[in-house]
Amino acid sequence: MIEVVVITGRTTDQGMTIDEKLSHEYVKAVSICEMNEKDMEKIGVKEGDRVLVKSELGEVVLYVKKVEEGLQPPEGIVFIPMGPYANRVVGVLTGSGTPQYKGIKATVEKTNRNVPSIEEVLE
Repeated sequence: MIEVVVITGRTTDQGMTIDEKLSHEYVKAVSICEMNEKDMEKIGVKEGDRVLVKSELGEVVLYVKKVEEGLQPPEGIVFIPMGPYANRVVGVLTGSGTPQYKGIKATVEKTNRNVPSIEEVLE
């Protein structure tokens, strides 16, 4: 298990599927956790494996995505696309009712649990 800071944001893949939020393509675009290769090595995962991301606000199982060289987040930072999966670990901490989308302290560990379906996440 490693301690990380979660950053969320919009992605191109997500934007291309935004009109079809229940589609396989959309789920594939938002059910990922982009990690630095060194952090992946620390917890023994490779691209396509599953990780459990936990914050004080909740938890979610996601697929690991390795980011190409030069675009990787720094060690200790993970990126999750904004959406229903990210919402499981971000919360309303700003006082304005808007979720805090950046700077969420969390842990990441390898898991054998399944990534939940979009319907399960939305429940």
